[in-house]
Amino acid sequence: MISRRKFLKKSSEACVAIAAASGGLASARSEAVDQSIANKGQRAQQAFEIRCDSARADTLLDDSASNTNGDEERYADRRANFAKTLPHNERGEVDARSYTEFVSILSRGDPDQFEQVPRDPHAAAKLNNPQATYAFDLVGIDSHATHLPPPPTFASRQMAVEMAELYWQRLTADVPFRGYETDPLIAAAVSDLNAFSQALGSSPVGKIPPDRMFRGETAGDLIGPYISQFLWLEVPYGIKTIDQRYRFPGPNQHFLTDFAEWLSCQRGAQPSVKLQFDSNPRYICSNRELAEYVHQDFSFQTYLNAALIMLRLGGEALSPTNPYRGSRTQFGDITFGNKNVLSLLGQAALLGQKSAYYHKWLVHRRLRPECFAGRIEVHLSGRNSYDIDHAVLSCDGVARAKAAHGTYLLPAAFPEGCPTHPSYQAAHATNAGACATILKAFFNEDYPIPHPVEATADGLDLVAWKGQPLSLGNEINKLANNVALGRNAAGVHFRSDSINGLLVGEEQALGLLCDYSRTYNERFSGFVLSTFRGEKVKIAGGRLQTV
Repeated sequence: MISRRKFLKKSSEACVAIAAASGGLASARSEAVDQSIANKGQRAQQAFEIRCDSARADTLLDDSASNTNGDEERYADRRANFAKTLPHNERGEVDARSYTEFVSILSRGDPDQFEQVPRDPHAAAKLNNPQATYAFDLVGIDSHATHLPPPPTFASRQMAVEMAELYWQRLTADVPFRGYETDPLIAAAVSDLNAFSQALGSSPVGKIPPDRMFRGETAGDLIGPYISQFLWLEVPYGIKTIDQRYRFPGPNQHFLTDFAEWLSCQRGAQPSVKLQFDSNPRYICSNRELAEYVHQDFSFQTYLNAALIMLRLGGEALSPTNPYRGSRTQFGDITFGNKNVLSLLGQAALLGQKSAYYHKWLVHRRLRPECFAGRIEVHLSGRNSYDIDHAVLSCDGVARAKAAHGTYLLPAAFPEGCPTHPSYQAAHATNAGACATILKAFFNEDYPIPHPVEATADGLDLVAWKGQPLSLGNEINKLANNVALGRNAAGVHFRSDSINGLLVGEEQALGLLCDYSRTYNERFSGFVLSTFRGEKVKIAGGRLQTV
C-alpha cells in the first residue's frame, strides 16, 4: 500500500504535470476564441496553479515520523494505553489479545474492520470517530505531517507531577479563582506540587506561586484574572446579545471515586447518576464552572464568541496589516472582514481535530488520567504492582483524595468520565491553538480591551478589573489556555496533552493561513502574529517566516 506521504507527493507531481500540459494547450489556442472564454480559462488556470502551489508546499514539509514514548511496547499488560470500552479484567486491565486486535484494526485503516473492534460485554458507549485519523483535507497541513513530541512515559517523574496537579485541580474545584492567593487548600496544593523534583510545565522546580496555580504558559496567562475576558464579556449575536452567565453544576459533585463505578466506566457502561445543576446562572468563577463549560462547548464556539466581541470594537481592533484599515472607499467583508475570520475559525478547528485524532489513535494511544488513577488505586491497595513513580504515590493530593472519598481514584467532574478516545494530544487544546492563531492573525494583538471585568467570587456578577491593562493578544492566548486546561480541571487530560496540543493546533492554523495568503487580490503585506512561544511570524504569498 502506498504511504500517505508518497500519495501526497504523487498527487502534487500530477498537479504540476497537468498544469504544464494545460499551459501548453492554452498557448496553442486560436486567436479567434471568444475573449470571455479566454478570460475564463485564464482564471481557471490561475486557480489550478494556486492549488498546486499549496500541494507542492505540503510535500516539502519535514516528514519525520512521529515518535512514541515506547510504553505500548514496554508493557505486555498495556497499563499505559487507552482501552476504554474494550474487555477488562477485575483490576481494570485490558484483555491483551483484544488490545492487539484493536491496534491491528486501527493500523490497517480498513473501514469494514472497525465494526469488528472488540467490546466489553458491558459496553454501551462507542469509540469516538477513530476513522477520522485517515481523513484528508484540501487546505492546510496534512494531519499526518504535524509534529508532536512523545508524551511523558508511564513511570516518569513528569507523569507523576502532572497527575498530582490533576488531583489538586479536582480537590480545589470549588475554590474561586479570586481567592487563590489566600485559600488554605490552594496553599496546600502549592506546597505539595513544589515539593516535586520535576518541574510542572514551564514553572521552575519548586517555584509555583499561588497566583500562578493551574495557569497556562504564555505571558498573557500571567497577566490579569485567571479567566479570559472573552469568557465573561457579552457576545453580540445577530439581533441579540448573549450574557455569558450559564447554569452550572452545584458544588461538591465528584464521580468515579468508587472502584466498581470506575471499572464499569472503563468497560464503557452508561453512568447511573447525573450532574445536578444550580438553578441560578453564574459566570465562570472557579474550575467547577470552567470544567462544565468545556464539557458542553462545540469545537470553535469560544473563538467565534471572541471574534464577535472583537469585531464590535471597530477598525482599530483589526490587525495593523489589514489592507482595509484607513481605506476611504471600501471595507473588508468576504476578504479580511467578518465573513473571512468567522469561516476560517471553523476550518481551523476541523483541521486541528483531524490532527489530534491522528496522533491519538494512530500514534500514541495514551491512557486517560482516570485510568492512571485506577493504576494508583490498584497499586496502593495491593492488588497489583506497577512502576508508578513514588513521588505521586506519596504526595498530599493523593492522600487527601483517599481521605475524602475512600479510594485513591481521581474524582471526576463528569459522570461518564473521560471521552472514548485516547488522551494525547487534547483535541480541545488543538482546536484552541488553531482558532487562537486565526484570531491573532486578524486582530491587533496590542489593542487594549476597554472596560475589562472580572467575576465576583460567587460568579453572580461582574465587576471592573482594576489591575494592569489587558491586550487582545494576551487575552486570546489566555482564552486558548483556559479551554485547554479547563479539560485538565475536569480530570480528563494531562498538562502535556494540552500544552503540546496547543502547539499542534497553531501549526495547523499557520499552514491554513499560508494557503489562504495565496488567494487574495488586495495589496497585503501579510498576516503578522505572535506564536505561543512568543516568536513574531509573518505569512505572505504562501510563505511563513520569523520577523
